[in-house]
Amino acid sequence: MSVFTSEQWKAIRKELNHNPEDYGVPRRVYGSAVVGSFNIRKLGSVTKRNRNTWHFLADMCRHFDLLAIQEVMNDTGGLRHLVSLMGDQFDLIVSDTTGAFPDKKGLDERLAYIYNRNLFQLRGVITDVTWDRTQVLQTLVENFPAFAQAIQPVAGKKGVSAGEIRKIKMPTFLAFIRTPFAAEFEVFGHPRAERFPFMAINAHLNFGKFISDREQEFDALLKWMIGKVREEETVHARNILLLGDLNLNYDSPERDHPVLVEKLRALNNKVGRKVNVCAPFLDPHPQSMQLMAKTGGAFRTNARLSETFDQIAILSRDERLGSLSTNQMGRDPRGPDFGVIDFVNLFAKAVMGKASADSLSKEEKKEFFKKFEHKVSDHMPLWFRFRLPDEPEGQVSLAP
Repeated sequence: MSVFTSEQWKAIRKELNHNPEDYGVPRRVYGSAVVGSFNIRKLGSVTKRNRNTWHFLADMCRHFDLLAIQEVMNDTGGLRHLVSLMGDQFDLIVSDTTGAFPDKKGLDERLAYIYNRNLFQLRGVITDVTWDRTQVLQTLVENFPAFAQAIQPVAGKKGVSAGEIRKIKMPTFLAFIRTPFAAEFEVFGHPRAERFPFMAINAHLNFGKFISDREQEFDALLKWMIGKVREEETVHARNILLLGDLNLNYDSPERDHPVLVEKLRALNNKVGRKVNVCAPFLDPHPQSMQLMAKTGGAFRTNARLSETFDQIAILSRDERLGSLSTNQMGRDPRGPDFGVIDFVNLFAKAVMGKASADSLSKEEKKEFFKKFEHKVSDHMPLWFRFRLPDEPEGQVSLAP
């Protein structure tokens, strides 16, 4: 498989160092923190990527204070190597494999968080996001005829393969194909400001054969988040940050945007006015000049620049975060703000001499994507910036 040459990597670094903000790289701004999500394709053994690629990935990841990583393989050597290249201030937590039963074939992978210990502290709660047995049985009881019909082609058959199972169209949500991974963090602020806790949820939801399967998993995760944020006595869930490859059907923003916005409206109604709900990547960035007209102003997060699979969503009760409405994005250097590190157009400019990947011919694109989709990734990192807590007298009130 073709990869970038050493000379091409030099050209990439030169272009990136000269124009980092042209490619969506978030600046370091005192008084703010940058969180993000990055699906790094099949992040496994160190030997699967060369030195230049590892250093490029480390440079990308170093811009984040908290980064959720998806598609970590069973071999965590590459992940640990990546963190070691980022610097001593970064630490790591990683889940067990999910997506397959131990010692059986499946879609098994791990989910990980890389975090900057100078701004974030890991607290006590680390958990999977699951439905308990009572909830699963209740779903089966209430939808038994539909489940019986769905599994009828393989019912009673011995030795059913994982592939056959994955072809079953689920009538309703029962369990996640890969269990989301949640961890409680605490964010530092001004030395005299009270820290605030939040729960991060790292998710790689089902892509699958059926759009309905994707929608069911997304809706189930929203339902779990609603339940948590409404438990007001649960301190760690007062603020929830969802980071991940949600595989949302968002290839046509004009068609898909109203559907997802309606889900968020319903979410707002259920959690009440005390909770600020924001999913910035569903809307155009109000300040950015980089957006592509053909997407209706929406960021794309996959390497082919055709989908917004990856998302960040914030459910906040903490008044110090202020209003997180999309029209506030980019107005203050400290945040809130959001964006995508667009390494695809960086590569197109540095390696191909083109203004953007869109200007490549069909044949050029075919060879171009071969050079990085597997060895770098087929997803780009996305980020969200927020203000760190001020002193108590400088707190920002949450807009009603």
